[in-house]
Amino acid sequence: MSLTGKKALILGIANERSLAWAIAQALHDEGAEIGVNFLGESLERRVRPLAESIGATFIEPCNVTDDAQLDALFQKVREKWGKLDILIHSVAFANREDLEGRFVDTSREGFRVAMDVSAYSLVATAARAEALMDIVGGGTILTLSYYGAHKAVPNYNVMGVAKAALEACVKYLAVDLGPKKIRVNAISAGPVKTLSAAGIRGFRSLLSDAGEKTPLRENIAAEDVGAMAAFLCGPGGRHITGSTLYIDSGASILGT
Repeated sequence: MSLTGKKALILGIANERSLAWAIAQALHDEGAEIGVNFLGESLERRVRPLAESIGATFIEPCNVTDDAQLDALFQKVREKWGKLDILIHSVAFANREDLEGRFVDTSREGFRVAMDVSAYSLVATAARAEALMDIVGGGTILTLSYYGAHKAVPNYNVMGVAKAALEACVKYLAVDLGPKKIRVNAISAGPVKTLSAAGIRGFRSLLSDAGEKTPLRENIAAEDVGAMAAFLCGPGGRHITGSTLYIDSGASILGT
């Protein structure tokens, strides 16, 4: 198994439908030891049983918008593992009212929240992962994006702008961390029925339309994202960095 002995911290599992959970399973199947975070008691009740089902013993609370909590989380990683090989960032949030109507009506606070949680948190976690990855001569940081970073998708609004910022962060982080052999990439997945997707008005129609119009005439599954993540974190991704890789049945190549 290509990831045997690797330590992977996965941020953002919400439930069994999460892309982060599909990635956790795929990395575990390749031999990695998994650690996860949760936000609040309600999510802990969902996340802990999932994590324990794949043998995870590192299950810690952390709000990625709180620097003190981030410091505490990565200190626990150091104490538990002494290193970090893989960081999976699957964190995004926007206020529901900012995912409806017109983007131009986004409030200043709504814009700040979306950017802080969905984009800056990658920078904040990468900064803390750097020293732990440097211990072993490199590592992999992987985040999740969406086509709405490049094209205006109805009701995606401020989240599309945040994902565009996230993909820009991937490039700049790849340049900064590359000399330490730390690779930074994003997966841009096609629509998948997840907890976060449920907050987008009209998502069911979007999902149905995508399946009918893609070159492959089918939607992706969460497991497809997990398989790509395992590839990028393994030997096959050794020289891939600063990239956004699409898993969308070819939807992103279409003109309409």
